[in-house]
Amino acid sequence: MASPLEVRDLRTTLFTRRGEMKAVDGLSLTVGAGETVALVGESGCGKSLSALSIMRLLPDPPARIIGGEVRLNGRDIVALSEDDMLDVRGKEIGMIFQDPMSSLNPVATIEKQIVEVLTAHADLSRRAARARALELLELVGMPDAARRLDAYPHQLSGGMCQRVVIAMAIACSPSVLIADEPTTALDVTVQAQVLALLKKLQTDAGMAMIFITHDLGVVAETADRVVVMYAGRKVEEASVDDLFEAPLHPYTVGLIGATPTPGAERAERLADIPGMVPPLNALPQGCAFAPRCKRVMERCLGERPTLREAAPGRLVACFAVEGG
Repeated sequence: MASPLEVRDLRTTLFTRRGEMKAVDGLSLTVGAGETVALVGESGCGKSLSALSIMRLLPDPPARIIGGEVRLNGRDIVALSEDDMLDVRGKEIGMIFQDPMSSLNPVATIEKQIVEVLTAHADLSRRAARARALELLELVGMPDAARRLDAYPHQLSGGMCQRVVIAMAIACSPSVLIADEPTTALDVTVQAQVLALLKKLQTDAGMAMIFITHDLGVVAETADRVVVMYAGRKVEEASVDDLFEAPLHPYTVGLIGATPTPGAERAERLADIPGMVPPLNALPQGCAFAPRCKRVMERCLGERPTLREAAPGRLVACFAVEGG
């Protein structure tokens, strides 16, 4: 059975006054039904632009998909017209955006916003749509759900707004859900509740999910597989257990070393990765991570490594891992 989502050699370029920037450079990944694939990396590595590319929600100009395929339930949606994509978004693929407050219309009630999603893809009466909206709010654990239907976003907490956004994303039972930093603006307690909710919803519905985050602690709890991105490219892919037990790429090693370990001594100093992600219009000639890498070799400075299978189910783009 084909996977609900297959991304093949996806390439997205930003056309700016400072030149062309390869924001997503040859990304390929597959997400099976009921599987969670996490996209991780520092800010600016291409995670969110990958999600927007998959959703066909890129700001054009300056961003444009210049190559590759995004096969959703067997159909390449990169080739679809915008009118056709309007029918796909929300119905076959849903997305939870980073900031719940900016994702909601401040002058529309919660009921109106959920009903708009439902009526865009289903022939429902006003009464049936309201009943379904209430059902969705109850499904995502909204306290006093019936009363919240008539509320406006500013009358709800951040956690409640995120539950509304999740309800809208799953309203039409999409086969694929993209969650882009869905817990960043929430406190730790609410974050745990939202993560548990997403996992339950995914398990119950069998959705394929892409989970985008910079928090490897969250990845360890939610993901089945992990794709590590750096400067627009995938540099490592592995199962979540393999990645944490034996990271291969020096960048992945650095990310895990910079992640707090539960139960560790407070005095334990976290490792850091020197330097910053290079600007996309000024990438090094060879490996983009070379200027920050502790295992850099002469070959890394002039040649860009390609993804290779380091072990069954494990991909890595690094000359040091290949043995030079």
